[in-house]
Amino acid sequence: MEVSESPLGRTVVDAVCPERRVLEHVTSRWGVLVLIALGERSYRFGELRRAIGGVSEKMLTQTLQTLERDGLVHRAAQPVIPPRVDYSLTPLGREAAEQVTALARWTERRLPAVQEARERYDLVRGASQ
Repeated sequence: MEVSESPLGRTVVDAVCPERRVLEHVTSRWGVLVLIALGERSYRFGELRRAIGGVSEKMLTQTLQTLERDGLVHRAAQPVIPPRVDYSLTPLGREAAEQVTALARWTERRLPAVQEARERYDLVRGASQ
């Protein structure tokens, strides 16, 4: 499979390609899960943390800030007491969420094949050691 070049003539496999940083943000462990969750609806911080499960407050905060900076997540702070902050996807974020959601669905469909491959690998590796 060929990787397309950026307008600057580089590809994401090049260490200095700026698109690579965006790809890293979108496909990070928590970035993927945030995009998938926000693809369903907007969330308050605590709701989002519970929806994702296993993410620390610090990591969720960092991930949301990174995705917001990249223009994928919108943070809406409401001037009420107690403070209310809602997170949602921007149009750009929706595009990214569609892509990572497709990848997540693929992993769900193909998990049995992956498990079979792991078992074959382990059998061969275990026999040679």
